[in-house]
Amino acid sequence: MTGALTVTLDAAAIARLGNQIAATGAKAPLALARAINHTGDKAKTQMTRALVPQTGLTRRVIVKALRVHKAGAGSLTYTVTVKGGDIRLKYFKARETAQGVSAAPWNKRSIWPHTFMKAGWWPSRVVKPNWNGQVFERALSKTNSGMDRFTVVRSGLYLPDELVTGASRAAFEAAVARDLPDRLAHELGRVLGA
Repeated sequence: MTGALTVTLDAAAIARLGNQIAATGAKAPLALARAINHTGDKAKTQMTRALVPQTGLTRRVIVKALRVHKAGAGSLTYTVTVKGGDIRLKYFKARETAQGVSAAPWNKRSIWPHTFMKAGWWPSRVVKPNWNGQVFERALSKTNSGMDRFTVVRSGLYLPDELVTGASRAAFEAAVARDLPDRLAHELGRVLGA
């Protein structure tokens, strides 16, 4: 599953700046790409800020998941993509309670009954370093040695879906609409020496 947001030039923007683009000649594609990349980076920052409260994920996790494909002279498109599936519960500030694990996908804290993050009997629970903070539930089957099988619990939140909907998409599009025209004029002016 992949989600993407893109900054591209539309015909209205090019028509409005037609004289400047014609005056810059062969340097125009590079100037336009610089304007698109600058605006795209600003829009990505705004989108990332909106994704944190929208998803409940930390900024660090979101930034690590995003991929940017910048504009160049051959392609005047700036694209932010993210791949991924159902995100594991551990990334939503999960903590173990007596009732189950408490976590906050979509920034709404809930308890998942019959889930756990530590081993042992209450109240002497121990952290298992090789579990890496994952949230588990019993799978109702046994291993060959007679131990319970566990499965990792997932949140139901898909980052590609969140990227292209709600506040994150609105923040991205608002930043592009607000900043791109002025940045295009600035970059073309730089080339023309104005």
